[in-house]
This record gives sequence, C-alpha cells and structure tokens, in this order.
Amino acid sequence: MKFTFITLFQELIDGYFKDSILARAIEKELFSIEYTNPRDYTKNKHKKVDDYAVGGGAGLTLMPQPFFDLLHDLKQKEQQTPCIIVVSPAGKPFRQSDAIRLSKKKHIVFISGRYEGIDERVVEKYADEVFSIGDYILTGGELPSLVMCDAIVRNIDGVLGNLNSLQEESFNDLLLEAPSFSKPAVFNCISTPSEYLKGNHSKISR
Repeated sequence: MKFTFITLFQELIDGYFKDSILARAIEKELFSIEYTNPRDYTKNKHKKVDDYAVGGGAGLTLMPQPFFDLLHDLKQKEQQTPCIIVVSPAGKPFRQSDAIRLSKKKHIVFISGRYEGIDERVVEKYADEVFSIGDYILTGGELPSLVMCDAIVRNIDGVLGNLNSLQEESFNDLLLEAPSFSKPAVFNCISTPSEYLKGNHSKISR
C-alpha cells in the first residue's frame, strides 16, 4: 500500500515514520510513503501557491492551478486510480470504520491545506472523500492527514505483528476497550481489579 502526502511542509510529517512500529512496517515493505510539493507545479515565477480570496477577507487561499496540474500528473502516472482525501472542518467525521475500510485501498493521497484552505474547485474536481478529525481548527492539514494515515496503517496485515491486537479495540461495535493494567498486580498500594486477576473476560469486556 502506498500513501502520498501533498504538502508544503514535508518535514512536519516525515519524522513520524522514522521510529517504532511504522518504521519497521516500512522496512518490511508493508506500506510506503512519498511526498509531493505543490510549489513544484506552480506556474508563478516566485513559486507562489496562494493568493487572496475572491470577495476579500482575511488570510490567503491555496490556488487551484498547482493542485490541478499536480493531481492530473499523479493520476496519469498511476496504473490504479488513487483514493484522494482532503481534510477539512466541513468534512464528515473520521471513524474507526473508515480506517478499516481505507486500509484495503492500494494508494491513498492526502491533500494537506494551509492558510485559509484550498480552493474549493480542487475539492470538487478531485476529492474522493473529505474528512474532519474534530470540531477545532489547526494551522494546517498535515496533522489530520498524519492522524488518519496512522489509523489506517495499523489495520494493514502485519503492521502490528499480533493480529489479536485488532480484534477487541476501542470503537469496534461502537464500544470502548476495557482499561489496561500491567504487572505487578499491586502497585503503590493500588490493586488491579479482581476480574483481571481471575481472567474473567466476560466481565472485563463489559
């Protein structure tokens, strides 16, 4: 599986894949990542990719031209049509069910906006899905893209190593996973609940 991040700031994303589970999964070629910068496609001689919004208002909006050319080029190069995802406060909430569903895709492209967002014509022309990760505003789309990528990747076979880790997770069947306790059973005079010590899985699962 391949993920492509369309972003002005590759460094904000790249470091997350350098350690731990995701780094090992990349080494095993369970998935791959690549980056594309809209500045490489702009026709502006100063490499500008933003401009003032039509109708005025504060802030700048990312222009359509670099994204149209970039996404057209990307789709021409791919044998299979990628799934293109835009992150936006106006998108539908991203759920665990979406992460599981999207983990079956061959290629996912995340478009990370900046400033006041991406020209809506890019979204209307190219987006297959538009997601939000919560009712709050961030300075850019890199973090939401990374959050969704992490949630998707861990559902790829082999990434977590132990398939049982995916069986009874939070948000499966709209429920939350039970609290976790490590050994020792008693620490700082606080005991682990007896249901855990007896292996009573029926009570734990409630």
